[in-house]
Amino acid sequence: MRRTIAMVAACLLVAVTLAPGGAAARAKPDVDTKQALSNGFQLAPKATAKSRTAGTKPAGVNPYLALLPDPAAADLSGWDRYLAAKGKERAAARAATQRNAVAASPILVDEDEPDGVRGSNDVPANAQRVPGFGTNSGQNPKARVLGTLSPERVTATEAEPNTEDDGSIPLARDTGIGETVDGIRTTGVVGDGPHGSAGSGSGDFDVYELSARAGESLTVDIDTPAGSTLDSILLLLDAEGSILATADDDGETFDSLMTFQFSQAGTYYVFVTGFLTLPNDPFDPASGTGADSEGPYGVTMLVGEADTDFFAVKLRKGDVLGASVSGSGTLLSVYDTVPREVQGSTQDASFIFPASTPLPGGGNAVADYVAEKAGWHYVGVSGGSGTYDVTVEAYRPALESEAPPVQTLFLDFDGARLNTAIFGGPGVRTLSPFSAFLGRWGLTRADENAVIDAVLATVEENLKSDLVASGLNGRFRIQIKNSRDNRDVFGQTNVSRIVVGGTIDESGIPTIGIAQSIDPGNFETEETALVLLDVLSDPAGDDASLNTYITPDSDKVAFVGRALGNVISHEAGHFFGDWHVDQFNDIPNLMDQGGNFPVMFAVGPDGIGGTDDDIDVDFGEDDFNPGEGFTGTEDTLSRIVFGVTR
Repeated sequence: MRRTIAMVAACLLVAVTLAPGGAAARAKPDVDTKQALSNGFQLAPKATAKSRTAGTKPAGVNPYLALLPDPAAADLSGWDRYLAAKGKERAAARAATQRNAVAASPILVDEDEPDGVRGSNDVPANAQRVPGFGTNSGQNPKARVLGTLSPERVTATEAEPNTEDDGSIPLARDTGIGETVDGIRTTGVVGDGPHGSAGSGSGDFDVYELSARAGESLTVDIDTPAGSTLDSILLLLDAEGSILATADDDGETFDSLMTFQFSQAGTYYVFVTGFLTLPNDPFDPASGTGADSEGPYGVTMLVGEADTDFFAVKLRKGDVLGASVSGSGTLLSVYDTVPREVQGSTQDASFIFPASTPLPGGGNAVADYVAEKAGWHYVGVSGGSGTYDVTVEAYRPALESEAPPVQTLFLDFDGARLNTAIFGGPGVRTLSPFSAFLGRWGLTRADENAVIDAVLATVEENLKSDLVASGLNGRFRIQIKNSRDNRDVFGQTNVSRIVVGGTIDESGIPTIGIAQSIDPGNFETEETALVLLDVLSDPAGDDASLNTYITPDSDKVAFVGRALGNVISHEAGHFFGDWHVDQFNDIPNLMDQGGNFPVMFAVGPDGIGGTDDDIDVDFGEDDFNPGEGFTGTEDTLSRIVFGVTR
């Protein structure tokens, strides 16, 4: 059955920008924001090639740490590059410091699988075990794994360029890959077809057909020649037209690089196009969202047997696992006891961790996980060919001890004077209090206590009652205090705070909320987050404003209190260890990134906030956000419940 890619509703016209090579500007195409973000594409203009080479910090706020009013405005590729550079700097500085420290040597593990062989440790079920690893007394919580990836050696056959029109699945060029050849190398031009900017203007696609068996891996590598203005993107589709994988920049240039391992045999299609032209219907070559970046390119496509090496480590419930790979490995995957993937990573975002974290970083890929159950867990490395070096470390949460302190979360409704540089802001700023915004929701000072009561009830449910009820950690403990009922305790031991008040102009930070770090294991127990209130109290119309969902049928006090409580809980989730999850799937989660605010605000099917059908949004299992570089299932509840402990 033909399955189209719906990109026709609620389109966003993104601002005009210059192509990376400096070509004349043209308006960005009309792209459905939800569909583009759900497939991992950014919509914002990218940093110039010059600033990327220099490692310049991207404009705007760090999207990993922020609840963005408009996630389509985030330069994700620029932030990924910046974080990778900063992660390497931090890792190098830490290594220099540790050279003079007395520390136990890690377990040294040599891969048992001989070089040039694959298949003996390619899945969790036959993972090579690492004896002696663990956080129990007498065990070593650090291991260094040395091995070799030996994927099938395949070669590319030179092929003539496609002939136009080749812009859809029915018109795709049959490469012969999987039937007569293992790969091809050819050239093409995005924009030379009948639907390029010189033609209908809907956008040009070059589509390549290939076959693959289960377990085989595909590599597609775009290389643009000197002078080309093409900023390429890649899409991999199955025979029904469903998107299986996407790729934008390769991490160094605007050229695209895709790797994908097939789980089942079949016929597949690679779409080569320009940023950001997407097909509304992959069976119709004229269905593009509009011609954008165009130019010549070279492409190499290879399909062969992949090699993945898995290693098994035994963890205790609540162990905080960190891993980093250098050398040939470009993908790290952590699997739990099921086994299922609980984090796959092709990036190093460890610079987002607080300075006090012991977790490793600085590699081609870095992963982290908080163990929900005791037992064997699995770390997989893949993505390249040749030798690799994996660091695997496990720690107990920072607050765990026999005479425990307790984590306190302080909610500050009084406004604050603080240094916003900790969030990448301009420096010391003064934020107005929560009470200054009541009138913008049609409330009065007389309603303030009732709204704060509703906020506190929501935060208590999200960050305390639900976590206790989960039964995952009998040692879970948290105190939640606030500026109305308690003296200001921020600055005392193990007190983190969330300032609820202020505006974008006051703070200099263009966001709704932002946390100081993402801290798996809660190793830094004294952090700050902001929940700014200007966007949330703007006039009705924007989906990020609570007023959009307020009608005469609304219980305004209950709705404003619950919505703010959910946003506050989201920011606390970050500095207690949570990454963002997919805001556009069918799973409501408090760690959803911005862009689907009715869910974050708990608006029910009637589209009105503060009515009987409002939903309950909680922490729990969900898919990692597809635009932020991770794959797999994140349990946003268990990450908190073990880090906030005694």
